[in-house]
Formats: sequence, structure tokens, C-alpha cells
Amino acid sequence: MKYFKYLTISVIAILIIFSCVLLDKSIAQNKLKFEISFSSAVHPKPITGRVFVMISRNNRREPRLQAGSWRRSVPFFGKDVNNLKPGEVVVIDENVLGYPPKSLKEIPAGKYYVQGLVNIYTEFHRSDGHVIWAHMDQWEGQQFNRSPGNLYSEVKYIYLDPDAGYTVKLNLDKVIPPIKLPKDTKWVRYIKIQSKLLTEFWGHPMYLGAVVLLPKGYDTHPDVYYPVHYYQGHFSLRPLHGFREGNKFYKVWTSENYPRMIGVTFQHPCPYFDDSYAVNSANCGPYGDAIMTELIPYIEEHFRIIRKPYARVLSGGSTGGWESLALQVFHPDFFGGTWPFCPDPIDFRYYILTNIYDDDNAFYKESGWMKLERPFMRDVHGQVLVTMRELSQMEAVLGTKGRSGQQLDIWQAVYGPVGEDGYPKPIWNKLTGEIDHEVAQYFKEHYDLCYYIKKNWSWLGPKLVGKIHIFCGDMDNYYLNEAVYELEKILENTKNPYYAGSFQYGRPRKGHGWSPYGWNSGELEKVMAEYITRIAPKGEDTSQWKY
Repeated sequence: MKYFKYLTISVIAILIIFSCVLLDKSIAQNKLKFEISFSSAVHPKPITGRVFVMISRNNRREPRLQAGSWRRSVPFFGKDVNNLKPGEVVVIDENVLGYPPKSLKEIPAGKYYVQGLVNIYTEFHRSDGHVIWAHMDQWEGQQFNRSPGNLYSEVKYIYLDPDAGYTVKLNLDKVIPPIKLPKDTKWVRYIKIQSKLLTEFWGHPMYLGAVVLLPKGYDTHPDVYYPVHYYQGHFSLRPLHGFREGNKFYKVWTSENYPRMIGVTFQHPCPYFDDSYAVNSANCGPYGDAIMTELIPYIEEHFRIIRKPYARVLSGGSTGGWESLALQVFHPDFFGGTWPFCPDPIDFRYYILTNIYDDDNAFYKESGWMKLERPFMRDVHGQVLVTMRELSQMEAVLGTKGRSGQQLDIWQAVYGPVGEDGYPKPIWNKLTGEIDHEVAQYFKEHYDLCYYIKKNWSWLGPKLVGKIHIFCGDMDNYYLNEAVYELEKILENTKNPYYAGSFQYGRPRKGHGWSPYGWNSGELEKVMAEYITRIAPKGEDTSQWKY
């Protein structure tokens, strides 16, 4: 009995000690936090935006520059702030969502480089009556960690231990400087104009731009007018194919007996992404009209371009692949042909590998008792690199209300309706993957290109004969070849008229960005020149621009 008494007391003591350990650990974890602030010396006005903490094991680059990429992001955590005043403190603790680890509790004990940053939002009073806050692009292409005017802190090298707890103070005392725009050269001209249509929609000055690459002899042949290659893609201030003096494309573009064209790349960043997708949309505004009625006319008035459909051709890859197909399809009488490669989903039954019409969840496919994770990105051997769930989590950390500035959010903003709060209505829940089928139907009726082409072929088909030429790798890293296969099925079965275009697939193991013409070989422009010469209306002199 006495032995039992001592045993009972010992057990109780152990339980008390264990409880205290757990309590101490719980208290310590509750003290895992970063305190971020800024002073009036660097930013005198209150800030509405999103505050971040980045944590890295190395200092090869500042932690802020290592965060936010799909595959290689260092851990980072984000939190909205509203009217944050100089001197006030923002706390990022274990309850704030992060990526890849969801919580500070998941950061192992060790020494790390840490840094804070705030992405500053602008208040927009839109013409649709909604007032929203979002990041105004500063001509950096919606890169939150590089955007001029955003504040960031010094990098600290410190020991973090989730069991012991910690409080780290970060002072945002640095300002990202303005972008230095390139200057015009003999070959390259830079354009930036304020858009009346977009400014009216957003209630704030909005801009469009272009980089114009001139052909050899442009200044010495003042009477010659040229065909134009409108190239689509993400925001970039680089000329067509990365043209610069001395590189491969420079040598081709300036060589003898090379067809002379004008190459134009567009800039049209919006508050949701580095690119608007070149169409009108409820959330982004009338970018399609602005490009077609403001930017292109400006370019064609200031440079000697043949202002006829046969001499306007399109190309672009990925985002630009979708755009170069959409521009041709939605404006079939204005453009003479398009060469999209690896276009973003052009059939939303293959929204990567999710069928947004029939599937209930974007994150997994049900197979009996199993739930198979849906990939977003793979390598050319089939190894999954990022899943839909992971990308959605990252975008949720980068920004609430569709303001991540990333891929899923811009698709949602362009293709979807406006929510009651004025922000894009979500196509799926970023944390659960549950799909909203009403939003999916809106996508379908407005921006599913396969659906649109098939539905309208009776009147659209005659305007597109011979104009569509698509190419894609058979192991596209984002599974974009699957939707391309669907469009090929539709077009190969067209009658009255037959589409008379082409599809090419890179095999085997050709990934995202594959082109049968190479990246900077100039071969695509030769194909375009031959095509323009062939379809030119009778009486057009196509020899003058072939000097």
C-alpha cells in the first residue's frame, strides 16, 4: 500500500512536470513573432498594403529577392495592413499563413537571414462604382519585392528557435528606387502613353507601352512601309527576341537578304499582374479596347507600318501564346495570322489538369478511396515540381482578395466576374480547393477560346482560314499541351470552311517554350514574311521591304 502511495505521488509529479514542459513550450510558441514597423522619415503617410517577413538559410541574395517563386521560394509570411501609421507595429506570429511552411512553428531551430518588406497598395475608385486597394505597378511588372516605393529592412542574421520563442524587430527603413527606363537607340524605340480608357475605368492614371525594334535600313529608306510582328508576353522592356548588339538575333536581324519587318512587344501591366491578357474584362478593365484603339494606332501612326490586316501578324508564348490566339480570334479582320506557342489554357476543361466545369475540387482528383493531388508544374520527365494546392497556398500568402500578382489570380481576374466586394470572385477557395461552378460558367461563356471558336465557327471560321499556327512541347511543364490537343480536334473537324492552319508538337520531352524555330534564330520571321507575301492582296508591292 505504501509502495502504491509513493508510485501515485511519483506519477502525479511526472505529470505535473510534463504539463509544465508542454505549457512552457506552448508559451514559447506563442512568443514566436516578428514586429515590423517604419518611420515617417522613409514614408510620412499611413500605408495600406501587405507586410512580409522572409527567412533564408543563405545570403546569396537578399531574402526578399528569394521569396515568391513557385519552386524555390524561401519561407515567407504575409499579413494585410490597413492605414498603418509610421511607428505602429505589425506582428507576424505563428498564426499568420506562410509558404512553403504554413506557420513559424515549422521553421526548425537554427541561424537564418531574415528581412521585412511592405507591398504598398493604391486606392482605386473605379468607374463601375467599386473602391478597391491593390498594388499599382511602377513599370517593374508587378514584382512586389522589386517594386519602386515599397519599403524593406536591413537583413538580420539571427538564431530562431520555436521551442524557446523569440521576438525579432524589423525596421523598414529602405525604399526601393524608381526604375531607370532605357533610352532610345538606332534600333530600338521605347513608348509609354497614358490610356484614356484605362484611366477612366481605374480612376487613376494608367499606362500602356511598347518596345519597337526597327529593321536594318529603316532610316535610309524613308519611303518604305513595313509589315509588323506584334509579339505578346509578360512585361519586359527587352526588344523582340532579346535583341541587343552582338547577340545571335542581332546578327540575323541585321544580315543581308533578311526580310525587313518591324517587331513590337507590348507592355500592359494591370493591378493584378504584370500583363492584362490583352482583352476587356470586368475586373481589369478595357485593356482589349485600349490596346486596339489607343496603343496600336499610336504605334502605327508613329512608325512606317503597313496598316492593313495582311501585314499584321502575331506571336507569343505562354501568357503571350494565349494572347496572340485571343487577339486573332476576337479581332479576326484586323490581324492576318498568328503563331502562338505553349499558350496558357485555351480550353478550360484542361485548366492545367483541372476541369473547372465538372470537377468539384481543384486540388485533387477522386479515384475510388483515393484523392490524387493535382499537379501544376512538372519537369520533362514527369516529376511533379509544384501542385495546385501549393501554388494556391503561395498566392494566398502573397495577397488576399486575388492580389497575389501571380498566375492563378490573374486568370481569375481576367476570366471571372467581379465579387460583391469589388475584387475578383474566386474560382476556387485558395485553402480548400472547392470550385465555384457559377464562376466557372462565366469563364466558359467569355474566355474559353476552344468553346468560343467552336460555338462561333459559322461566321468566325471564314475569317480565320489559314491564320492559326500553334506549336507546343509534348511535355509542356504546365500541361498546356492538353488543351492544345483539344483545339486541334475542333479545328481539324471544321467544315465550310476547313481551318487550313497547322499544329506542331515537340517530341520527345520538349517542355514549356519549345518552338520549331528556336528562340532567337529569326526563322519565325522568315516564315511570317513568306506567309505575308503569299496572302498579300493583288496589287500590293511586297518587294520594297525585302531590300
